[in-house]
Amino acid sequence: MKYNSDQEGFWAEDYSKEYIEKNSQFDDIKGAEGWSKILNCTNFEISSFLELGCNVGRNIGQLQTVLPSAKPSVIEISTEAFQYANSKFTFENSFNGSILDSNFLESSFDLTFTMGVLIHINPEQLLDHMKKLYFYSNNYIVIGEYFNRTPVSLEYQGKKDRLFKRDFGKLFLENFPVKLIDYGFLWGHIYDDAGFDDITWWVFKK
Repeated sequence: MKYNSDQEGFWAEDYSKEYIEKNSQFDDIKGAEGWSKILNCTNFEISSFLELGCNVGRNIGQLQTVLPSAKPSVIEISTEAFQYANSKFTFENSFNGSILDSNFLESSFDLTFTMGVLIHINPEQLLDHMKKLYFYSNNYIVIGEYFNRTPVSLEYQGKKDRLFKRDFGKLFLENFPVKLIDYGFLWGHIYDDAGFDDITWWVFKK
């Protein structure tokens, strides 16, 4: 398969199986608590959502508690992770491939989000991925990623250029006509077992 970047190939093939093995068990009660904090500003008025980069579906399971009537949809580049998630959940829409290659209709979902995904995207393609977040949403957009005031590249699993930290919220706000309605931080000391791992999050409204 042809990938849009070295980072895509890493997540689709090189590290896919190992990541699934390491990340298949979570504290979903604590995770639902985290998601409740993030989505409180929306009054939970969300009937459909799309996760861009769902991996094994950890967020899907936790969101089923917070948004029990919302219809989930996903994009996932790893075939193994995609199959694993589909074996556990029923999706309204699902796409196995690159976020950049996905082709859902504009404004198809009340909420679109990434959680620990943009940090692994090639910086040159970051705005193109954010365009998908914006394009697919008809209301809310959530970004949850590692924060750093200035862009920095870190080694990940012994590989260079596989993890990037920056102010993702500021970049999104500066490039898309959205309103920031809330932001916060999920401290890993409390939320690591739920899979959040020191995530800074932003909630935007179109």
